[in-house]
Amino acid sequence: MTASISHGSSGGPVLNEQGEVVGVSVSTRLGGQNLNFAVPSNDLKLLIDQIERVQIIPRLIIPAKSGGINRIAYSPGRRVLAAAGNAGVWIYDIETGAKSILLNGHAGSVFSIAYSPDDRIFVSGGNDGTLLLWDAQTGSHLRTLAGHASPIYCVAFSPDGQTLASGSFDNTIRLWDAQTGSYLKTLAGHTRAVYCVAFSPDGQTLASGSFDNTIRLWNMQTGSYQNTLTGHTKAVDYVEFSPDGQTLVTWSFDSTIRLWNSDTGAHVKTVDRDATISNPIGHSLDGRIIASWRDDKIRLRDAHTGQIKDLERYTAPVYSVAYSPDNRILVSGGGNSSVYLWDASAGQQIEALAGHTGPVSSVAYSPDGRTIASGSFDSTIWLWDAQNRAAKMPLIGHANWITSVVYSPDGQTLASASNDGTILIWDANAGLCQKILVGHASAVNCLAFSPCGRFIASASYDNTVRLWNVLTGQLVKTTTFHSDLVLSVAYSPKGRTLASASRDGTILLSNLATGQVETIWQGSGSHAFSVAYSPDGQTLACGNSDGKILLWDVQSRRLITTFTGHTKWVPSLIFLSDGRTLASGSGDGTILLWDIPHDRLRLR
Repeated sequence: MTASISHGSSGGPVLNEQGEVVGVSVSTRLGGQNLNFAVPSNDLKLLIDQIERVQIIPRLIIPAKSGGINRIAYSPGRRVLAAAGNAGVWIYDIETGAKSILLNGHAGSVFSIAYSPDDRIFVSGGNDGTLLLWDAQTGSHLRTLAGHASPIYCVAFSPDGQTLASGSFDNTIRLWDAQTGSYLKTLAGHTRAVYCVAFSPDGQTLASGSFDNTIRLWNMQTGSYQNTLTGHTKAVDYVEFSPDGQTLVTWSFDSTIRLWNSDTGAHVKTVDRDATISNPIGHSLDGRIIASWRDDKIRLRDAHTGQIKDLERYTAPVYSVAYSPDNRILVSGGGNSSVYLWDASAGQQIEALAGHTGPVSSVAYSPDGRTIASGSFDSTIWLWDAQNRAAKMPLIGHANWITSVVYSPDGQTLASASNDGTILIWDANAGLCQKILVGHASAVNCLAFSPCGRFIASASYDNTVRLWNVLTGQLVKTTTFHSDLVLSVAYSPKGRTLASASRDGTILLSNLATGQVETIWQGSGSHAFSVAYSPDGQTLACGNSDGKILLWDVQSRRLITTFTGHTKWVPSLIFLSDGRTLASGSGDGTILLWDIPHDRLRLR
């Protein structure tokens, strides 16, 4: 290992038992972990000041005081806050704190609000038992959804924005078509008011918390009851899935936080809320770490050991790394909104490019080294002048966050993938969208161009890998060999083999000529996040969920060596053009550069 590079950070409800406002819950990533934590807030101005000062992004706030504001929601695509209250819904400019518009249509107070993932629709639920859908950009009233017999206390959009769930004091949850407003189904089972609802990241499961002290899980494909989680002794005031969907975190007025296996419903752990922290709220990716906020510090508590650690400064995960063609500069994107340039040999930061308003999920260098492309959670792609280190142009077209950006071998085409399930093909010079590839049933996580540039491979959360003709936009082939989310794909340098990594624990090698598929690795307790071929095609690198990096001899299918150094998942790998150095980006907030002795590889 020759160098270590550290990254820096990015941005859920807080009520006491009397329903008084005590804070704002915030989603963020800290030290490579996905967390939600509480920031104390006394009024809207203080809330805005807190957001600006700690540079975090509010996801949902529930300050149900007797007067003024009942709930606040943050727009995913613009710097505005929506504040629901007795008078209606005010839209605030975050930069100035000024009110810009009042949405008023309910016969009484507004208790629940939410933005759709694509930021096009805004929904409000009121004391009158109705849902109002608004145009999020203009504030125009679109339609009214009626059906609940009591006030609506919570609303949530599915990750794809197609379904809206509403929970009410009538003890039911109603599902609606978010685009047409059509009523779909009523989910009945709770014996008291439904207080909170949350979709799993893949949209297949809905969790609901209630004043009956239980959590219910619902199958969204069938709309049927799935499981009841019991254990809390008072009302459940918040539910949330971990980003990988494997853990459900719930907290209650009984002063406990509970962790559950979201697949089986099994209780994993109970954690008492830390008495030294007001309303500690949050969890890590695996549900083990609980986070709280106090006095400008984030307190992390290990739910297994009880160990507590206070953080004043923290780092963000690294999602993507890419080398310049001359191997001198390394570019990275991660859990904050900047694109970082590094001296690849010294490991020193050269520049931070600012422009995105959300975490940077993917970066790529053009083959001629003149342009850097970056994709972000803010749903935009930016092109940067690599020499002047200035923004060239934004590419806007996706309806959800960007997961991958890749250049064609000749640099004339840029492809982007998104959580909206589409792939866009762009003219890399003009910045114009040429084609939209549609076919995946869920988020597209990774893209790879074939060496000839005629085809592109896509890996998706629908468990498939698809091959597309770039020129025609036609689907060429769909492979269904993985049994879980496919997280990464890579072409061999000669384009004969496609490597894919999945959450099912396998790395598969697919012969594109014969269709033969071979399992090169089956993980036990961990799974591969990323795969990358060495330039000569003799070595395959695999970045794992446990932080390890495995190197395989492609010809013999034998494990060459294992690199240990990262403490969190490794979502990004890239070789230098000479194959002697491997760069890895990790959820622990670091980029590590590894020396690879070629003689050792050949001997093995």
